[in-house]
Amino acid sequence: MDEMSDLPLILASSSPRRRELMTEWGYRFTVVAPSDAAEGESTAHVRESAQQLVSRLALQKARDVAGRVARGIVIGCDTVAECSGQILGKPNDREHARQMLVLLRGQEHHVYSGLCLWRRPDDVYNVQVAVTNLHMSPLSDDQLDAYLATGQWQGKAGGFGYQDRLGWIHIAEGSESNVVGLPLELLAQLLPRL
Repeated sequence: MDEMSDLPLILASSSPRRRELMTEWGYRFTVVAPSDAAEGESTAHVRESAQQLVSRLALQKARDVAGRVARGIVIGCDTVAECSGQILGKPNDREHARQMLVLLRGQEHHVYSGLCLWRRPDDVYNVQVAVTNLHMSPLSDDQLDAYLATGQWQGKAGGFGYQDRLGWIHIAEGSESNVVGLPLELLAQLLPRL
């Protein structure tokens, strides 16, 4: 048996949603959270696209965790929303979430996830980006306020969670798991290649 075929999977994330998705798809894995430094710089550089940003951050997280494990396949991921050229990461507070949702309501937008698989001990890695196109229904201020009051926006790119089954976010094209925060279809494609 090839010694690379039995490498353990290591999820480089502190996200409970990513853990849930991996578990739902039947993956056996351990979690090693990236350091604060690897998670810390999450804003786009000048002229950096949403795709470039999530690729860089996924690689950063995977590299950080790979440096602390002897063997395995480290899975790093980062997700942002983008609307009208504006990159929307996780909101800082409720008012920031409101600003994001006001921008998104009634609009087409995209969710990008950078996915990095880093194999240890030989340090071979692959970074790819998944994109999902969505449309948000035109919400009233009262609907936005009601959602914001739930606190469900916290820790979610763009200030919303598709997994919350809100009824006002519709996928036009792409992966549902990508919108939740881990493109499982892309992961299933990349794992055998690595």
